[in-house]
Amino acid sequence: MAATVEAEHVAASAAAEGGGGCCKGGPGYASPVEAMGGPIEAIIYVTCVYSGTGRKKPDYLATVDVDPTSPNYSKIIHRLPVPFLDDELHHSGWNACSSCHGDASADRRFLILPSLVSGRIYVVDTKGNPKAPSLHKVVEPEDIIQKTGLAYPHTSHCLASGDIMVSCLGDKDGNAEGNGFLLLDSNFNVKGRWEKPGHSPLFGYDFWYQPRHKTMISSSWGAPAAFTQGFNPQHVSDGLYGRHLYVYSWPDGELKQTMDLGNTGLIPLEIRFLHNPSRDIGYVGCALSSTMVRFFKTPDGSWNHEVAVTVQPLKVKNWILPEMPGLITDFLISLDDRYLYFANWLHGDLRQYNIENPQKPVLTGQVWVGGLVQKGTNVFIETEDGKELQHEVPEIQGNRLRGGPQMIQLSLDGKRLYVTNSLFSPWDRQFYPELIEKGSHMLQIDVDTENGGLKINPNFFVDFASEPEGPSLAHEMRYPGGDCTSDIWI
Repeated sequence: MAATVEAEHVAASAAAEGGGGCCKGGPGYASPVEAMGGPIEAIIYVTCVYSGTGRKKPDYLATVDVDPTSPNYSKIIHRLPVPFLDDELHHSGWNACSSCHGDASADRRFLILPSLVSGRIYVVDTKGNPKAPSLHKVVEPEDIIQKTGLAYPHTSHCLASGDIMVSCLGDKDGNAEGNGFLLLDSNFNVKGRWEKPGHSPLFGYDFWYQPRHKTMISSSWGAPAAFTQGFNPQHVSDGLYGRHLYVYSWPDGELKQTMDLGNTGLIPLEIRFLHNPSRDIGYVGCALSSTMVRFFKTPDGSWNHEVAVTVQPLKVKNWILPEMPGLITDFLISLDDRYLYFANWLHGDLRQYNIENPQKPVLTGQVWVGGLVQKGTNVFIETEDGKELQHEVPEIQGNRLRGGPQMIQLSLDGKRLYVTNSLFSPWDRQFYPELIEKGSHMLQIDVDTENGGLKINPNFFVDFASEPEGPSLAHEMRYPGGDCTSDIWI
């Protein structure tokens, strides 16, 4: 099966380089397989949050040295604070990626930083000095609201046209019904909405487009008025959280189909197609149901879905509920479409699955890097025979691991997996109050790409507890040269 996947990728690369839509000269790579041969990462950008921690300091973008030959390896070498307070920097994206590979005038220069709570969008210039990026522009929420009615910006993707598309999760009052997709032009001016009038989804969150299938699919978190207050299970019953995927025609923005994932697909968050642009398969991680749902195109041209992986809840003592979901909060797919990785934020484990057969993922690696049921906490797993147990979580460089694995990023060659542990400050405060007090940390996991397997790198530990302005919360990560969660091929 591996040979088949590789052959498909090589064919896609040949088509691209032979005039199938891209030619060399622009940013990124002609194909996912070519990207795997890109340079090894030397620095990584991390969004860091003070919003919601009680520390009245601006959020910032940290530059972390990840070059093992550097004297600053595993250290923060630069911090770029934003000008305002209470933004809640969250996800990020590039102004140009491999979707612009055929455009020699395009340049992967600007990192887009939406602020989930304030609604601002920061544009950061990484070209002049990649190790010390600078602020280029601020898109103010008033401008976005006035021209589009949108607020709570989340996911940013570049488009082959040069525009930038940002999913927005609600209106200014936090109502989910006001959400949709914001378009910025190449100079980061507000153009308007992407979707056609009357074609906004019920809820918003993440999205991914697959142009060869003329399709974009988005997922659904919940109403900002609900999730910004922390997680309340009653809000799920009240219909304030999503369980749907929304299928759009690409690039014209017509909502063609809504897939109800039901109770096995509650709160679908991160969504990814396979990287091979010819494939019509993808996955979405459903946080509350703790399932990985596969979606796929059917012979009649519509889309369907099925549960591919289920993380069983743990029966526990001394917690707010008798059963604890894994809470899948982030996942990604290696560039060769061979492995899928996801994080169980509450259980505390990272998992690796072989997806060469996309219908039947096979667990090939698992490592515990935190969680609510690790030794040293007062929460215990109750086994079927009545025993109590907790997971062994190693210390790294004498540091006890806090929180649970949350955002992940994979090296281009697939051999190093980076992980941070903050989800969203109100949820951090609710489930892992120690993160608010002591801050985040960042780990690196060594990946066995031949046989499968995950192992913590004991030489890498970035501790956000000792930041100059106080402990901070570390969230999403990006490489200057692109990565498997921001690059899309056409």
